[in-house]
Amino acid sequence: MSNLEFTQSFYQYRPTLMSFAVHLTKDEEEANDLMQDTAYKAFKYRNMYKPHTNLRAWLMTIMRNTFINNYRQRKRRRTLQDSTANQYWINAGNGQAYNTGESEVTMKELMGMVERLDDWLKVPFLMHYQGFKYEEIAQELEIPLGTVKSRIFFARRKLQEGLEKLYPVKNIKEMMAARN
Repeated sequence: MSNLEFTQSFYQYRPTLMSFAVHLTKDEEEANDLMQDTAYKAFKYRNMYKPHTNLRAWLMTIMRNTFINNYRQRKRRRTLQDSTANQYWINAGNGQAYNTGESEVTMKELMGMVERLDDWLKVPFLMHYQGFKYEEIAQELEIPLGTVKSRIFFARRKLQEGLEKLYPVKNIKEMMAARN
């Protein structure tokens, strides 16, 4: 199929594609963008189109896949839309100050609990905490892989029990009720 024939065929399906784009996006501006992306990809990859096959289906597949990819990309980005004057929230910067007091106290208490663990639990747990993989810990300590995993599990369980004794509150509602 020549470039001219491909272009003529593409413009023949343009109203159908535009209708499909509006159906997918539910917004005319986004539909125009999707139509433009589809046209770009169709002409860029026109050599992949097999002549005498359904061009309309091929174009709609390109459009659908482009829409899905764009949707996934937007979802990952979680773009903030700021409709305030001069985009106040976006331009405000990150002027927040975080109070790390509670987390520092908790980490100190937690590290104290780790230090009180028996060596057979503490050593594999600390190695794992420092980023060693289970296999590396097993090789270093010359113990079976399953033993490493169970020791780390038991260390976590002991630490969790210790934290529950220090902080017996089960959920945020109980904590708020206890403060009042």
